[in-house]
Order: sequence, then C-alpha cells, then structure tokens
Amino acid sequence: MTIKDAPEEWEIRATQTPFVGNKTSVRTDDVVMPDGTVVGRDYQVHPGSVAVLALDADDRVLVLRQYRHPVRHKLWEIPAGLLDVPGENPLHAAQRELYEEAHVKAEDWRVLTDVYTTPGGCDEAVRIFLARDLSEAEGERFAVEEEEADMVLDRVPVEDLVRGVLAGELHNNCLVVGVLSLVAARGGDGLDALRPAQAPWPARPFEA
Repeated sequence: MTIKDAPEEWEIRATQTPFVGNKTSVRTDDVVMPDGTVVGRDYQVHPGSVAVLALDADDRVLVLRQYRHPVRHKLWEIPAGLLDVPGENPLHAAQRELYEEAHVKAEDWRVLTDVYTTPGGCDEAVRIFLARDLSEAEGERFAVEEEEADMVLDRVPVEDLVRGVLAGELHNNCLVVGVLSLVAARGGDGLDALRPAQAPWPARPFEA
C-alpha cells in the first residue's frame, strides 16, 4: 500500500451555510456514508493560509508572540496570514506576510510542507515555506493594529524551539510542524532538496 493522501468526495444530499463571517463561514453538509446512511457534518470554510519559517545565518528562526483570543493564550508563532484573494499565489502571500509582520525579506524560498490544520472540522489548508538568506526590508514598516499592536518579535535557535515543542511549551501548529519538518529535512535529503517555492498545491490551486 502506498502511504499517500488521495482526493475523494462522497455524495452530498443537501448543504446549508448557517453562518457567514468576514473571512470564514460555517457549512452543514448532509453526506452519504458508505453504508448508505446520511449524516450531517458541520465545518468551517476557510480561504487557506501561508506561513513562513524564516531561518537566519545563525540558525535562528524568526518568531513572534501574539494574543490568540479563542485559546486565551499568547502564542509564539512564525509569520503567517490568510490567502485573501481566490487563486492568490501562495509565495507572493508569504513574502507579503514576512514583510508586514517582521519587515524582513528573503532571497531563498522553498516549500517546507503542506498541511490541513483541523480536517475533522475545518477545510483550512496551510502551505509552510522555508525562507533563507534574510535581510532587513526596505521602506517604512507596515502599520500594525488590533492584536498585532501588542506583538513581540524575536529570533530563537532551532534547538530551543525543538525543546519547547517536545516539552509542551509551544503549541502553534505552524511553528510546531514547521520546526519539526525543518529538522526532519536536514536529517533526510537536506534543505536544498525541498520542493521549489512554486510547487503545485492541489488544495489551493494558483497561478504562477
């Protein structure tokens, strides 16, 4: 058996959208199960996201600390943001987020990994990029507001983040998946063997 996720779509008898928000909505589908029964499934409809594990020359990762109201925590995270425009190129979105949240640019971009954050209750897909060869961005810093006004930036050694993840001290999914994927890639074929930044992404198709 090949261990590889495969697209599949079961029959939907009816669908409703009981809630529509600013960026996401909630949908209820009546789905036909393999035994023929029809079961309601509620889930959040999400535009998708990108995240950036920015690695500097001293083997430190650029992280930020931000308040997340749903979980009532200030979490250490890597720069990330929504794919606000349907069909938006995820690389361009990632470059924008790195500039806006950290005022940093990178010369070397690769795909680190692609994940579904909570496939049992949300269709959000996230592409996590590895960004290297960092430098300070030119021009004025992006104006922050709301939760981002309280944001703290830092650069933390990879080994410290790995320790924090395994100790249960760091919880943001993009940071956890990104850091552990980085370590796994280094222990495998190496970072230069990662997929190119414009690699296809079936979960969120885009134009190059």
